[in-house]
Amino acid sequence: MALSSFSSSAILALAVLLLLAGTSSAHLSQNFYSNKCPNVFKTVKSVVKSAVAKEPRIGASILRLFFHDCFVDGCDGSLLLDDSPSFQGEKTAAANNNSVRGFEVIDAIKSEVEKTCPGVVSCADILAIASRDSVVLVSS
Repeated sequence: MALSSFSSSAILALAVLLLLAGTSSAHLSQNFYSNKCPNVFKTVKSVVKSAVAKEPRIGASILRLFFHDCFVDGCDGSLLLDDSPSFQGEKTAAANNNSVRGFEVIDAIKSEVEKTCPGVVSCADILAIASRDSVVLVSS
């Protein structure tokens, strides 16, 4: 009797787990911003192109920023956080301080994007798009 009860509970738990697993799978979409901020890619590319024209090595620096952001806890934009009185951001943490550069380019992109799409595009996405564009621009 105890085995039968355990088997029923295990089957029920497995069924619930399978249902939850099916609903939790989300897919990335290349056209996520198509309706919300249709010019985001154009805006990012424009600022990156201007920055690379002024300083060709900045493309590699932006890619390095992206790597440092993604390396520890995933690509969340946390490397871009400034310090506050109660918080030390990753930007000035010992591992990153005087090691990475290009923050001003990402800040400029964020400012431009915010003019047309306030509060829509995340800093993490901006950094990912800028990294992609900088690699393409530097390699061409």
